[in-house]
Amino acid sequence: MSLPPVSASCMRPSTLHLPQGPWSTVLDCLCAHFPAIPRDVWLDRMARGRVQDAEGRALGVGHPYRVGMRVHYFREVAEEPLIPFRESVLYVDEHLLVADKPHFLPVMPAGEYVQETLLARLCKRLGNQDLVPLHRIDRLTAGLVLFSTNPQSRGRYQALFRQRRIHKVYEAICPALPVQSLPMHLHVRMVPGEPFFLMRTEEGEANSETRIEVIERRADLWRYALYPITGRKHQLRLHMASLGAGICNDPFYPHLLERSRRQADDYRRPLKLLARRLVFDDPLSGERRSFSSGQDLDW
Repeated sequence: MSLPPVSASCMRPSTLHLPQGPWSTVLDCLCAHFPAIPRDVWLDRMARGRVQDAEGRALGVGHPYRVGMRVHYFREVAEEPLIPFRESVLYVDEHLLVADKPHFLPVMPAGEYVQETLLARLCKRLGNQDLVPLHRIDRLTAGLVLFSTNPQSRGRYQALFRQRRIHKVYEAICPALPVQSLPMHLHVRMVPGEPFFLMRTEEGEANSETRIEVIERRADLWRYALYPITGRKHQLRLHMASLGAGICNDPFYPHLLERSRRQADDYRRPLKLLARRLVFDDPLSGERRSFSSGQDLDW
């Protein structure tokens, strides 16, 4: 059965540079390169013009294979989960957009999410195909995400993140740490873990840093302000878990839940982590900019 058509107006294609191989057609190469996608799905996409060359021309089923050829294709999901929470646009101008993302919504297309992503929603809402996120937060994390709206100025804003000139503040609800001296600067060496999507700590020179403060204390749970100095994958989640205060409702740290439990989103139990504030000096105007999320973490 054919997949339902997906609007190109709110999606960008993915790109594959065809690898070395024995195939005679682009179709054969795609089937071999993506074994999880059935051949009839690729046939359906080609029939609808959803597989294109570098110039955006639709490729047919008999188009000859060539090593290094750039092929654009549009990711599609037959039964994409609907995320029942809405994002907010806090600010937009000719260069920037600041969005307030809900829990559970991915920033970018990945896995089973294509249309139900912050990027796809905003592209459709604003009719701007030039939107690009300048940074990302985890799907399970809520809060602020900064987007570039203009390719001409994008590099100036991307440089802020490379040069660590964006000040980020997160909030988290975690178990109490009465024996720790807070506030504190935590320096940890982070490396890829097992399974591949996890991170872990190891002995050696630190490559990650977070400042941790306490905002509010309530019995066994405290509300923390987290200031990431570096920006490594899962940094805040792993740092708090390494102190013995894993963020509430985290399915990864300190203990990885079984696959069925972590893949079934429980909307009643969001990860208690919020990207609360972004502060920076605008590289074009020099103006000090400060944005705050309108969301709050419930106890």
